Amino acid sequence: MQRVTVTLPEGLCAELDAFASARRYANRSEAMRDLLRGALRDQSEAAPDTQAMGVLSYVYDHHTRDLASRLMHHHHDHHALSVTTSHVHLDHDTCLETAILRGPAAALRAYADGVLGQRGVMHGNLFLIPVERQEHSHAHGDNTAPHTHLHVKDSF
Repeated sequence: MQRVTVTLPEGLCAELDAFASARRYANRSEAMRDLLRGALRDQSEAAPDTQAMGVLSYVYDHHTRDLASRLMHHHHDHHALSVTTSHVHLDHDTCLETAILRGPAAALRAYADGVLGQRGVMHGNLFLIPVERQEHSHAHGDNTAPHTHLHVKDSF
């Protein structure tokens, strides 16, 4: 770890303290690290083959003509990116879906754009988590064969 000194105006420091307290961070440093990671992740343009996990969440009107079918075809066309999905009925008209995705960051963004750009999708967001694959050879029970683990990185 490196110590970095940041000078903040009094009002901004008060907002940081309120943010840290509301989110139950142990201290300002934890809050600042989390905010910085988020800002860097949101603005970064990862190399196209950089590996990531993604959480795509979106709300849509299931009465929109052919939307459910278009979404299902989109999911099937990109099945290799999908880990799991969840579907919740919010009311008589709207549904909330979440999709946990894994693959190259550029492919996950393209997948999300294909969903979020559909007519009838009202709200949506893609949250990307930078990961790297690492080959390991350690015991899992009686099995010691080499295998891959994903490890979360600090940034893209």
